[in-house]
Amino acid sequence: MSGREIEEFLTHLAVEENVAASTQNQALNAILFLYKEVLKQELDLQVDAVRAKRSKYLPTVLTKEEVLSIINNLSGVYQLVVKLLYGTGLRQTECLQLRVKDLDFAQKQLIVRSNF
Repeated sequence: MSGREIEEFLTHLAVEENVAASTQNQALNAILFLYKEVLKQELDLQVDAVRAKRSKYLPTVLTKEEVLSIINNLSGVYQLVVKLLYGTGLRQTECLQLRVKDLDFAQKQLIVRSNF
């Protein structure tokens, strides 16, 4: 693939496929990795492709006070699950698959097992 074809591909991703900037960058890095590490070829590349627009949106997150308000309005198992999700960063499925033997109070550790 020539530099011109790579430019056309990256431009196609931005213009016609309307991908995110990070996706376009990942595609470029994948091509560079392919040439350098797999094909063992040097790729002298000046990419002047149309760049995808960076997202202007920031993720919406709850404040600490909002989270505490939610936790205080829950009870029982639901409150425990939300506290674990918030305090440990567990994914929902990881939290729901926890068993008593996964807790080590002496070491203050939580063991997360993978089913993969």
